[in-house]
Amino acid sequence: MKLISKLAAAAMAATALGAGAAWAADPEYVTIKMEIDVAKPAADVWAKVGTDYCALGKWIAAGREIPCAVTKGAGEIGSVRSIANGAVIEVLTAKTDLSYGYTQPAKEGKFYDLYHGFLEAKVVSPTSSKLIYTLMYDVSNLADQAAKDADVKRRRTQFEGALANMKALAEK
Repeated sequence: MKLISKLAAAAMAATALGAGAAWAADPEYVTIKMEIDVAKPAADVWAKVGTDYCALGKWIAAGREIPCAVTKGAGEIGSVRSIANGAVIEVLTAKTDLSYGYTQPAKEGKFYDLYHGFLEAKVVSPTSSKLIYTLMYDVSNLADQAAKDADVKRRRTQFEGALANMKALAEK
C-alpha cells in the first residue's frame, strides 16, 4: 500500500512539473541583457509599453501588431497571456510598478528551456529612463557552440528590435 501511495505521489508530482517535456540532464543557461535609453520619464514609458500585459502586441514586431490576449487572470502575478493566437504562452511571474517578469511553461513532447524574460523601465532622471530587457534560458539542447551562438544572436536581434519599437512608442 505504501508503494502505491509513493507511486501515486510521484505521478502527481511529475504531472505538476510538466511530465512529457524533455528536461536537460546538464542545462547550460544563457543570459541576454539588453537596454535602450528613452527620452521620457520611466512612468510615462511604462504606461505605454508595460502596464498592459499584452502591450507587447504593439512592440514585439516592427510594422505590425501581433495578437495577444490575457487568457487567465487580470494582469496580476499568475496571469497568462496568449501571443500570436496561442503560438506562445507566457505566465506572469513577477511585477512591480515599472517591471514584470514572465516564463514560458513546458510543452508536452518538447525540450523545456526554462525560458524567462524580464522587462523594466528604470528611472535615469526626472525626464529620462532606460528600458532593460533580460532573457534567460537553457541552450543545452542545441547541437554545438555555433548553434548556441546563432540562437543567442537571433533572440538578441529580435528583442533589440522590440526595444527600439518600445522607445519609438514611448517617445511619441
